[in-house]
Amino acid sequence: MAIETPRLLLVDSYDSFTFNLASLCKQSIPNCIIYIIKNDAFTISELLPFLPFFSAIVVGPGPGSPEKDEDIGLIKDLWNLAEHSLLPIFGVCLGLQSLGVAYGAELRRLDVVKHGQISHIQHTGGELFHGVGMVEAVRYHSLHVVLVKGGDVEELAWADDGAENGRVVMAAGHRSKPFWAVQYHPESVCTRGGGMEVIQNFWRLAQRWARKTARQIVPWNTSVANTIGRPWLSSPPPSSPLSTPSESRPAVTTQVLEMPSMDAATVSELFGVSDEESPFVMLDSSAQPGRFSIIGSLMQTSLQITYFVGDDFLTLRRGRHDIQENLGRRDVWTGHPDTPFWGGLIGVLSYELGVESLDVTLTDGNRKRQHPDLNLIFVERSVVIDSLTGHVFIQSLIPDDPWISDTVSILTKPASPKLAPVVRLPDRCRYIACIHEAKERIFAGDSYELCLTARTSITLPKVSATGGSTSWRRYQTLRCKNPAPYSAYIRLHPTTLLSSSPERFLSTSRPPHPVFHLRPIKGTVRKAPGITRAVAEAALIGSPKEVAENLMIVDLIRHDLHAVVGEDVQVKQFCGVEEYETVWQLVSVIEGRLEPGTHAASDPDSQLGLANAQKQLAACMTGAPKKRSVEILQTLEEHERSIYSGVFGYWCVGGGSDWSVTIRSCFKFEDRSDTVPCPTETWDLGAGGAITALSDAEAEWDEMIVKLKSTLPAFGVSCT
Repeated sequence: MAIETPRLLLVDSYDSFTFNLASLCKQSIPNCIIYIIKNDAFTISELLPFLPFFSAIVVGPGPGSPEKDEDIGLIKDLWNLAEHSLLPIFGVCLGLQSLGVAYGAELRRLDVVKHGQISHIQHTGGELFHGVGMVEAVRYHSLHVVLVKGGDVEELAWADDGAENGRVVMAAGHRSKPFWAVQYHPESVCTRGGGMEVIQNFWRLAQRWARKTARQIVPWNTSVANTIGRPWLSSPPPSSPLSTPSESRPAVTTQVLEMPSMDAATVSELFGVSDEESPFVMLDSSAQPGRFSIIGSLMQTSLQITYFVGDDFLTLRRGRHDIQENLGRRDVWTGHPDTPFWGGLIGVLSYELGVESLDVTLTDGNRKRQHPDLNLIFVERSVVIDSLTGHVFIQSLIPDDPWISDTVSILTKPASPKLAPVVRLPDRCRYIACIHEAKERIFAGDSYELCLTARTSITLPKVSATGGSTSWRRYQTLRCKNPAPYSAYIRLHPTTLLSSSPERFLSTSRPPHPVFHLRPIKGTVRKAPGITRAVAEAALIGSPKEVAENLMIVDLIRHDLHAVVGEDVQVKQFCGVEEYETVWQLVSVIEGRLEPGTHAASDPDSQLGLANAQKQLAACMTGAPKKRSVEILQTLEEHERSIYSGVFGYWCVGGGSDWSVTIRSCFKFEDRSDTVPCPTETWDLGAGGAITALSDAEAEWDEMIVKLKSTLPAFGVSCT
């Protein structure tokens, strides 16, 4: 008799694809309920009393080695359950390796690591592969097992890697116990034939074993729920809705002008961007496919919110005065439907804010606590320029605000005429040594990809020869030399950020049915004579390294979105070559839609959504598996990343948001408490690249220098 509502226990080894696997199980096993625990959350003796409540266990993938207790936790004990405690178990990647090692298999390193690569899988056609035809599967592993001939665990599928690795076990099953596992990743977006079909076969085998042994599932009760926790995708406790009826929502005052020639830089100068002492924010789409530019018209009373990692408080400031203010739930506003931003929070979130959310210990020696890890300002007055339609939206959250008409008058007036750095590059030898160390950690099975970065500093005179804001002049140069779809000029003391980022991180449409949209970029070819679309496609799509990097980030993002929105996650574009102002890029597009009745990080609930900032940012850190990769990078990187590789953007009062990755950017710290002004200023630039098993150290150094060259022109310098 089939189990109508199966309960699955998924053991997570701190992997970054766990929720993809959970989603695949939900699709493959009708009506199943999935509970997720970490592999070190319980000892086996603590977990044993709860196993009778579950229909099966899924042992997920993860970093590290099955021979290290700290990497697999209680998993090693699951394969040795006593007869009366047995239940069906399905393992993936680390799960297969741990099953093999538990029954005498030899653990070895692959000679040629397989991370984000697709292999043809041959199989016996039985058990897990009953009725399954051709299998093309994605592999993420550095280690593999050689099974004992004639032992308790038998091979069910394999890959023939030829001269690289020879024959590699890809699936196995125990001869008498209900244990099965695969080495490849069935949940990857590019696995074909060995995904849902194999999970369905596992469930068929699990039910057959349960009938044969007359195993009974114990009914669920409150004490189990209190210990194991809530199931994945369960509805949250009742709370206020994401949005309220339109008639009860405050409205944004808006006036729309037809001004196809209006430029964000021109509006910024009208709003006082040249006054270096005052805060200023501009999110600038200066190149395709960017469309909307947002300029904030800040007031002396504009609310600035800052936070440093490690503190247990936020700092609220209006002007130069710290204040106390309730940041409870704010109303969700309504405004003109053709503009994505009506008003709300604009600013930057640091890389370390995401590190904190992963419970990774920060290297204190690298922390300067100069730039706040969260630095946002509440924008009540704004101008939004639509470069596609030529519309200019002048908006205010303040009722009957005369600023609207004043700004219309200013923008429609005839335009007025516009008015030896020291560069310290990263140490080349140290950076290359770190690349070799990163590759060693990858070969050891600790990571699939490590995004290694380094810092460049530029010190130069503060005073501009032409007068006015030096940082604004530098941004104008950067905007001219390297126009980008997700540019920004953000001056929120003590931080000033100049960005010409090509990459959107995450955008979220407005409630009540928000869509989460991500466009990760992995793979770049610079435009040059003779570099046609066909040449760029051959260089990018034809590169196993570039496609593998893109695939890894796509699977990583799918995992993150599944954790936030539930099952509805779609890859709308995989490895498409897109044309930009100066480059061709390999871009994928992932969308997730929020399940009805659930909440997510875009919810403008308590503290204007600030409690969810770390959840959003954590998905931005591109290493896989994420937590282990970030821990490794803490030991390799010499300086904190701070603003670099964090995100900047906005949360709108309407509930939507749009965040971009802080790359191709520079930023400076200004200590306004100094009684004697410093005649020089120092700007920091971050750059780096994704290190994989296929990386060449010299080429990675060259790639980092190429990335620096996109930002250095803002200072009138170059590097060789």
